[in-house]
Amino acid sequence: MCAKRFSQGSGPSQRQLRVAEVIRHKLAEVLARGDVHDPELSRFSITVSEVTTSPDLKHATAYVMPLGGQGEQDALKALRRNKAELRRQVSRELSLKFAPDLKFELDGTFDRMDDARRIFNDPRVQADVANSDDPQDGATDSDGDRAGDRDGDGDDGR
Repeated sequence: MCAKRFSQGSGPSQRQLRVAEVIRHKLAEVLARGDVHDPELSRFSITVSEVTTSPDLKHATAYVMPLGGQGEQDALKALRRNKAELRRQVSRELSLKFAPDLKFELDGTFDRMDDARRIFNDPRVQADVANSDDPQDGATDSDGDRAGDRDGDGDDGR
């Protein structure tokens, strides 16, 4: 038997990425078509932004967000309540030995993007960016050389 069954690399394998993307597409399609007959779930328009899978492909975590960010907890409860039906619908399209167990989490990337946008719009940050973009004539770099001098001999290479 193989001593290292799963890769110890820094990220998911290509197979994990491919399977996760197929699951994401199928899950989004099932939710958009309204194939699950739950009136609570049908009232939400849900975005599936990312799916990650375990190395053995038996577990998949779907990161979701209802359109507009309203009713996040209600949408999450409805998805979790209907996870068996969603798993069945998604696994019909997959050619895997095991249908992955679906887990649903709220996607926080939208909130992080809003925070980053707010930080970048801060006047102090804007001033720092503007100052670092336009080097003045005669300015020196960290070595004390002139800004255009690459070899440190005092001329700018011309």
